[in-house]
Amino acid sequence: MERKERTKGRNAAKREGKKQNKSGFLKGAALIASGGFIAKLIGAVYRIPLTNLIGGYGLGLYQMVYPVYCLLLTVSATGIPSSIAKLTAERIGQGESGKSVLKTAMKLFLIIGAVGTVLMAVFAPFLAAAQGSKSVLGGYYTLAPSVFLVSAISVFRGWFQGKNKMFPTAASEITEQLVKVGFGLLFAYLYRSNVEKAVVALLLAVTVSEFVALLLVYGFYRREKKKDSAKQSENEEKKISYKSVLKLSVPVTFSSILLPLSGLIDSVLVTRLLAGFTNDAVTLYGLFAGGAVTIINLPVSVCYGVAAASVPSVAAADGKGAGKRVGFSLLVTLLLSVPSAIGLYLFAEPAAKIVFRSLRGEELATLVRLVKIFSVSAITLSCTQTLSACLTAQGKPQHSAVSMLIAIGVKTCLHWFWVRRFSVFGAAYASNVCYLVAFSLDLLYNLHVLKIRKKERNRNDHGNRFGSESRGSDPSGRGENSQGGELGSKDRR
Repeated sequence: MERKERTKGRNAAKREGKKQNKSGFLKGAALIASGGFIAKLIGAVYRIPLTNLIGGYGLGLYQMVYPVYCLLLTVSATGIPSSIAKLTAERIGQGESGKSVLKTAMKLFLIIGAVGTVLMAVFAPFLAAAQGSKSVLGGYYTLAPSVFLVSAISVFRGWFQGKNKMFPTAASEITEQLVKVGFGLLFAYLYRSNVEKAVVALLLAVTVSEFVALLLVYGFYRREKKKDSAKQSENEEKKISYKSVLKLSVPVTFSSILLPLSGLIDSVLVTRLLAGFTNDAVTLYGLFAGGAVTIINLPVSVCYGVAAASVPSVAAADGKGAGKRVGFSLLVTLLLSVPSAIGLYLFAEPAAKIVFRSLRGEELATLVRLVKIFSVSAITLSCTQTLSACLTAQGKPQHSAVSMLIAIGVKTCLHWFWVRRFSVFGAAYASNVCYLVAFSLDLLYNLHVLKIRKKERNRNDHGNRFGSESRGSDPSGRGENSQGGELGSKDRR
């Protein structure tokens, strides 16, 4: 009877633990998703008054500096949150607080961020000259410190995500955007008579916003540090090597670089292919890359919350539990992305009119058709994002990098045939195939990794069971040869 009661108690505890894991996962995903969505919404609204204040020329100057900054951010910060989250979740699973992961990662990525800042400042004159506009030189200088600041912010965000605490990430993203918009509009209004100075001031507002966001996440860290100190001594933490951090973050960073690099290749290849039979090559490519892709990325950005929440969830699970959590993450992603894709297909025209109100006639009709064709990628790209995060959580981020590299290769080959045959719509078809290939490969990789983990778990369970049975047959715990050992010791004596 007592054994039955204990078994019932353990089963009830397991069920309760599963419910808490799912509720915690959904809460974390909702926080990250809502934070990212609100931040993007604020950024989109920001463009309306900003355009009225600095005009198309000012926006052009602003966009000349920003891509270089985004590229440096991809190298210095993109791979940080998910890799740090995975390492932190593992340490927490071992009964530690994960502070050693934070300290090692912070030292490493502050150095990388500082190098990025210096490179941006040193090459600023050359970049401005190459772009044919010395007016943007001051913008490079004022934006350069942001590379360093974002590296530190990303480490803190990854650490909190590893502890399954998503609020600091969401709060810092929203705060960052609010500060950028507030100072940006103030500076744009003050310098509205001098567009070049206004742009420099706008880029300074970005640096100010990152500094405020860093102060905020550091404040969250200080509060969390007090809680951890009350639970256990910091001396109990095992150190983690720089190699372990880089082993995870480098493949994630490489995978993140592939998409913008693919976009750069597409901007040259697709435009040239279109120019072979139309005079509107740039306009058509702009409708696809700047129009359809922007609209499709809205539901994908919402699903990013699921990807971020899946890293600590999967990393903290054992072989059997990891499979269930990967499946649950994918299910939640599908529940969000499938209705979004259907909605975009059915309401492509209203969506296009809301986001791009200035488009009319043939341009609007082209964009609507592109959105309908490309809407299926809202599903495959969202699922690829989640499955890539799950691979990172299982210590295999290189698999997702390989998947994306193969998928981009397929897309580039298809461009040669389909753009010539279907015009710009061929680029949408090729992108659909690209994300379908990436999704399929990531799914296969996840199943393969989970199968290996299951075999290892069964092997360990078998070994533990065999060992316990051997000890159970001999009360002394020394096995069958214990008597011989005692006789041998007597002989030696």
